[in-house]
Amino acid sequence: MNPSTIHSIGTPGQPWGQAEKTLWLSRQARKRSYETDVLSVVDHLRDRFDVVEYGRLDYAPESFPLFAIRSRGWREDLPYALVTGGVHGYETSGVHGALQFVDMHAADYAGRVNLLIAPCISPWAYERIHRWNPLAIDPNRSFRENSPAPESAALLKLIAPLRDRFLVHVDLHETTDSDESEFRPALAARDGKPFEPEGIPDGFYLVDDSERPQPAFQKAIIEAVAKVTHIAPADAKGEIIGSRVTSPGVIEYALKKLGLCAGVTNAAYKTTTEVYPDSPRATPEQCNAAQVAAVRAALDYALAHGG
Repeated sequence: MNPSTIHSIGTPGQPWGQAEKTLWLSRQARKRSYETDVLSVVDHLRDRFDVVEYGRLDYAPESFPLFAIRSRGWREDLPYALVTGGVHGYETSGVHGALQFVDMHAADYAGRVNLLIAPCISPWAYERIHRWNPLAIDPNRSFRENSPAPESAALLKLIAPLRDRFLVHVDLHETTDSDESEFRPALAARDGKPFEPEGIPDGFYLVDDSERPQPAFQKAIIEAVAKVTHIAPADAKGEIIGSRVTSPGVIEYALKKLGLCAGVTNAAYKTTTEVYPDSPRATPEQCNAAQVAAVRAALDYALAHGG
């Protein structure tokens, strides 16, 4: 399929320059409120948890403070766990699932693990319901030294002193129908490449680290989430989004090499969740609950099995 029939910006076969990126940015409209949906919830958590501002995104004329939530009673002798959401701002359950976990379950882990939760890494994109930041950069390919994405750079700075201390990291994402109808075609247009449809898997799945796979860890999460929502089956090729399924609902990526958020720590246990919110078999409440179940199962497994 020709990307020019899907995405009207630019010339097919030619990567975007600054003019095309500026035109793309002019078409992005604010659709929801970071302050109302996220910051107000974070404020209500301050009486039970420590909240730290770890950065600020200045996208004139707007400015977005970035907050992380920490266990109260942080102890150096405990293992560390990182939960991240909203790396892609349009992936709603990643943001609200992270906040719901803090509100409903984080206290259960007091005295057992130091929790660090960054619930909405990309607030500009959250408000636009988009994958990219206003620079037309995908933060989830930008978690590397000298990152071009301020969102990614801010998180890397936050966790830098703790990078080797983390036992577990769960990065909360969604795979949506708009990936195929909007975001992948836009990516192809931006990079001057042909768009090649992959299809959207119907259900929840996980992305393990191909460099240090933890199949039993992933299996424990899949089993917990299967009680909440359905697990994505492999396609006719035995794949999910073009990657071989290594066990039911699990594929592998080279997390650090690809600059993905789930690769930012040296945690023994790491995973990226992928919820499918557009399924007729899943409600928004189920999607949030699936993210919460994944975080709880990941923590429980990691704490039971150690580093």
